[in-house]
Amino acid sequence: MTYLSQVTASLKWLAVAGLLIAPLGALAQDSLLAGGWQLDPDASSIKFQSVKNGSKVETSRFANFNGVLDENGLATVLVELNSVDTEVDLRNVRMRFLFFETYRFPIATVSARVEESTLQTLQAKRRMKLPVEFELELHGVKQTLSVDTTLTQFADDQISITSSSPVTIAADQFDLMEGILKLQDAANVEILPSGSVSFDLTFTRNGVNAAASTVPQAVPTAVAASTQSVALETSGNFSVEECTGRFDILSQTRAINFRFGSSELDDDSYLMLGTLLDIIKRCPDMNIVVGGHTDSSGSDATNMQLSSARAESVTNYLLENDVEADRVRSVGFGESSPLVPNDTQRNRARNRRIEFTIDNR
Repeated sequence: MTYLSQVTASLKWLAVAGLLIAPLGALAQDSLLAGGWQLDPDASSIKFQSVKNGSKVETSRFANFNGVLDENGLATVLVELNSVDTEVDLRNVRMRFLFFETYRFPIATVSARVEESTLQTLQAKRRMKLPVEFELELHGVKQTLSVDTTLTQFADDQISITSSSPVTIAADQFDLMEGILKLQDAANVEILPSGSVSFDLTFTRNGVNAAASTVPQAVPTAVAASTQSVALETSGNFSVEECTGRFDILSQTRAINFRFGSSELDDDSYLMLGTLLDIIKRCPDMNIVVGGHTDSSGSDATNMQLSSARAESVTNYLLENDVEADRVRSVGFGESSPLVPNDTQRNRARNRRIEFTIDNR
């Protein structure tokens, strides 16, 4: 499993939305949809802006996305959220694991309908404004949104779809508020719980006699070399700094959980454990301490025992998946090292955690 470098995926979907409107019936042989259209990622861009500490605007993008407009007028764009590019490696990792939770939701999907009449009007005018509705699936949530777009036809076989103005995407629309809070905790900043998305997408028409475009089954992994070092992680080992940063961020996900009062791993935890396993194997010169922590509920002795058993459960998973026994050890800390006071439900949840640190023994 590789990690491709990840408030906002909305951008892409919005982009595809530029084509939409209503389902089509049977297509005439000379239909402008015949053969379908393919998104050209090299000639396209998807960007999003976020605001932190009240006024600082940061612009990021996605490096990996793909899309088609098929012969039936269905436009689909897939965005690989692991390819989020903030131009800072560890900031990308925070976005992936703390905000988008790409180990659970790796892809964002935008879909819309395009009418034949829209393409015919564009062919005559060459440039037109078009308000569109589209469906965005992000973080396991589907929402119908709208955006104002500008369509431009450069040639008979090439169309661009551009957002006329940034589109606001609210975090609470897609169950992303906890991700905002995790980012704030990790970076010690205040983040506006919404982002604005802009896009400029180019679609190229397939040959009329070519096989019709279908919904893309995967996001292509090939990107320009300039983005490889930041947005997308290729195969190979991480540096010491990259390993240390990733273990710290994984410790903040709170995605490794257990059944109530038990050391038995919750089924959902295995998604994050798979990610952890990959990172450990790509940090071959580093030994890891798996630390278990509880909140203050219960006695000190019970919490110490529970935290030790939970840390051992995680360690056993790693050992069962070919991590060398001398590279990992488990330690229980009980309630002795809280991150925050145990005075609210959320704070108690933050204190109940599994942490990963470098073993310097």
